[in-house]
Amino acid sequence: MHNLFQLYRNVCIVFSIFFVLMLPASVSASEVWINVDTTAHTLTVMQGDQIKKTFENISLGRYGTTWYKKTLDDKTPLGMFRIGWINEQSRYHRFFGLDYPNRETAQRALEENTITEDTWRSILRATNQERTPPQNTELGGYIGIHGIGRGNPEIHDQFHWTNGCIALTNEQIDQLGAWLKPGVWVKIH
Repeated sequence: MHNLFQLYRNVCIVFSIFFVLMLPASVSASEVWINVDTTAHTLTVMQGDQIKKTFENISLGRYGTTWYKKTLDDKTPLGMFRIGWINEQSRYHRFFGLDYPNRETAQRALEENTITEDTWRSILRATNQERTPPQNTELGGYIGIHGIGRGNPEIHDQFHWTNGCIALTNEQIDQLGAWLKPGVWVKIH
C-alpha cells in the first residue's frame, strides 16, 4: 500500500510540474508561486519550475472543490489567484487572503446570472486597481491559506474542515509565511 501511495504522490508531483506550463505569462522563472494540488492534498512552494518545499496533508473545504463557488457552500474555489492581504492576528494563527473572487470567477458567474452586472463591475474595478475584490458577494469571500489556530490537530489530520480555505498546521503556515506576500500567485487545481 505504501508503494502505491508513493507512486500516486510521484504522479501528482509530475502533474504539478506540468501545471507550471499553465501559469500566466507574468510569472517569471525566478518568481515564487504556490501550487495547491487538491487531489494529492499538497501545497508546494515553487520558484519557476523548481520545487522549494512541499507541505502534505492540507485541509480543504468540507464539501470539496468547485469552479462555481457560492456563499456558504464550504467548497474551495479552483483557479489562479493572488495573495491579496495578510492577517497576522487571525483566529487561524495566520491568514493569507486570496483575491477571490477574481475576474474569471466573476465573468463565469455573470454569464450564469449568479451575480448582477453591478457586482461584476465592482469585482472588475477592484481587480483593475489591484485591490481586494468585494468579499461579501453571492460568490463568497474571505478565502485564503491559513493555520488551524487553536483548532484540533486530529480533526485537521483526518478531515477537510474549512469553509473553503486551504489549511495547514500552525507550524506549516509559519514556514510557508516566509514565501508569501501580497501578489504571489496561487494555483488551486
